[in-house]
Amino acid sequence: MNDIVTWLKDHRITEVECIVPDMAGVSRGKIMPADKFASEGSMRLPESVFAQTVTGGYTDRPYELGITNEADIDMEMRPDPDTLRIVPWAKDPTAQVIHDGFYLDGRAVEIAPRYVLKKIVELYKKSGWRPVVAPELEFYLIKPNLDPDYPLEPPVGRSGRPESGSQAFSIDAANEFDPLFEDLYGFCEAQNIEIDTLIHEAGAAQMEINLTHGNPLVLADQAFLFKRTMRETAMRHDVYATFMAKPMEEQPGSAMHIHQSVVDDQTGENIFRDENGEVSKLFLAHIAGLQKYLPSAMSFLTPYVNSFRRIVRHGAAPINLQWGYDNRTVGLRVPHSGPGARRVENRLSSADANPYIAIAASLACGYLGMKEMLTPTEPLATSAYHLPMELPHGLFAALELLDKNIQLRDTLGKKFSAVYSAIKETEVEAFRRVISPWERQFLLLNV
Repeated sequence: MNDIVTWLKDHRITEVECIVPDMAGVSRGKIMPADKFASEGSMRLPESVFAQTVTGGYTDRPYELGITNEADIDMEMRPDPDTLRIVPWAKDPTAQVIHDGFYLDGRAVEIAPRYVLKKIVELYKKSGWRPVVAPELEFYLIKPNLDPDYPLEPPVGRSGRPESGSQAFSIDAANEFDPLFEDLYGFCEAQNIEIDTLIHEAGAAQMEINLTHGNPLVLADQAFLFKRTMRETAMRHDVYATFMAKPMEEQPGSAMHIHQSVVDDQTGENIFRDENGEVSKLFLAHIAGLQKYLPSAMSFLTPYVNSFRRIVRHGAAPINLQWGYDNRTVGLRVPHSGPGARRVENRLSSADANPYIAIAASLACGYLGMKEMLTPTEPLATSAYHLPMELPHGLFAALELLDKNIQLRDTLGKKFSAVYSAIKETEVEAFRRVISPWERQFLLLNV
């Protein structure tokens, strides 16, 4: 804590945003004067922060089942000094720091998403392994939308015209929003968010940011902060940035592809290669674990009803668990690389996923495959789009698969998995109460 206080003084910070990512990846917490933060060293939040739905409501099921405390007890939120950063868009000198949750008796809060990822990384460490990840985040820039009943539209760029067709990989189309991205790069640099590349994707004003590879917790922190930064930057340029998986009907969905590899914790050597540089048995087992366990993990990677609108045939997204070398139609792609950089790209996760939870779940599936020394299917060299659907058809089906998969739930944490499922079931029930425009259009006078 002394290092944090010194840092705050050196940067003349007057205010501190004390942040904790909830189940949806939303920033929760408190804003405190720097002096008060320095004197107290932590903050208190109710345990129910992690039982909150994306709508802002709560699920009572964890309390009913005895998973969490029905008295809604306090947690002590302790700052992680490695996450201390400037808030570059604030008018006054402001800092932000991500917190971890502990009960007042000193136990870690098991249902906190950041804790779950730490737990999975520790499982790798106990086996002498160290996972490495690199997330790729797709998102849309859209025209400000003040009425949720109206469809979303692409924004107007520097030319004064919105995009009308696919501009995949177009430099000029990305340059339409040059002033916005110049600010974004500056904000990210100030927060040590290491952007690798910016790409214009296939959708109208759809972009992708790639983060450099590294420690899973560090990269999850960066992805969490990047989402917040991207939305803030966009609003400063009178547009919205959305990480919805499928914001527009006729446009492709947005993914969060997760590149993952594993190195020896002592030597740093990639264990996905053997002594001859060929694929190792552990590499194949990792892929096999993803194939076996990802269907049960889909609610972590595609966490909303809208997320599954992206997972449809001919939707430019994977619909099965095939794998292949440099094959973008499969769910598990092995990019072209040298043996030392060999990795697998999980292409199933959507951009709306909580990065801590999605990365933890993806790594857990690969870990289980390695511990069980599973064998994958043969790699696919042709298109996987015409093959059968191998993924659950919707969030409720995904939750049913998770409920039956005791091994995956135990690996991620029984309490966490139960609370997460309860939140998602509550959100599904809330969605079912909404009457959609499709229903009014086709059923009102026809049935």
